[in-house]
Amino acid sequence: MVPVQTPLALIARRWTPTPRTLRRAALSAVVMSVVIIVTGGAVRLTGSGLGCDTWPKCTDDSLFATPEQGLHGAIEFGNRMLTYVLSAAVGWAIIAARSTKPRRRGLTRLGWAQFWIVASNAVLGGITVWAGLNPWTVAGHFLAANALLTVAVITWHRAGEGDTAPRPRVPRPVRRLSWAIVVTSALLIALGTSVTGSGKHAGDSSDVPRMPWDWVDAAHVHAIAAWVVCALALAMWLVLRVVDAPDDTRARARDLLLVLLAQGVIGYVQYFTQVPEALVAAHMLGSALMWIAVVRLALSLRERPQPTAEIPAQGDVALSRA
Repeated sequence: MVPVQTPLALIARRWTPTPRTLRRAALSAVVMSVVIIVTGGAVRLTGSGLGCDTWPKCTDDSLFATPEQGLHGAIEFGNRMLTYVLSAAVGWAIIAARSTKPRRRGLTRLGWAQFWIVASNAVLGGITVWAGLNPWTVAGHFLAANALLTVAVITWHRAGEGDTAPRPRVPRPVRRLSWAIVVTSALLIALGTSVTGSGKHAGDSSDVPRMPWDWVDAAHVHAIAAWVVCALALAMWLVLRVVDAPDDTRARARDLLLVLLAQGVIGYVQYFTQVPEALVAAHMLGSALMWIAVVRLALSLRERPQPTAEIPAQGDVALSRA
């Protein structure tokens, strides 16, 4: 009796992706994770958060946005449809990881982790609509999107590595500094949700509840955290030069500094110009790019070499010719 195989197993039997294809598949999930963060912000910034007033349908009677809902309904429904594009990108990453030879179970698990985060965040998005854009659920929705981005970036990085045990590329104190950057950057992103949760862009023109503090005070705390991250990133850039770290690792530290500089400029300009929508959207994009830079820097401090094909000994070659 022939054992029943899953569709993924059948595809894996007939197709083996090249390393380049595997990396592209993983990168597509990273790109779509950033896109969904930015478009989710666009929904809030255009006041379209309740453009579809229920979930999973757009109205009680229609799965799709109706003409009566106008532009807000179209924007919210369009963002929901992008979730399917994101799911397709994650699905491609899962298929490519599963089809790689030899089989890489850890990489496949990372792909499935992305799938479950997408599914759970879709439900959380529905709860956010049911709760009338409660700022706490909105914040949770955004943080879950960043969790997806984290796993997607790790998957992308791991797709270019082997499956051996990780080896450090820099001394332990430097790796600890990278973890300090990761933790403070995560705190910075979380504090950013307190600014938006109490700020001017509630996501809808109706009486949407806000977090119980002044958004200006929240912005000041957020700025302090940003300066801490900048100081740690600058220290990392200097330390990596002192310890003569690999060139790619130093490049990651440089990229993080550049993103932080741009993000800081946008942040201060939007604060002093009364947070215009376009700058808030740019700041959200910068937040995603900053987090990618942070994760990539941390991952570059260790390596998992890919196995190389063994070169036969000269005696074996001669024997084979005899």
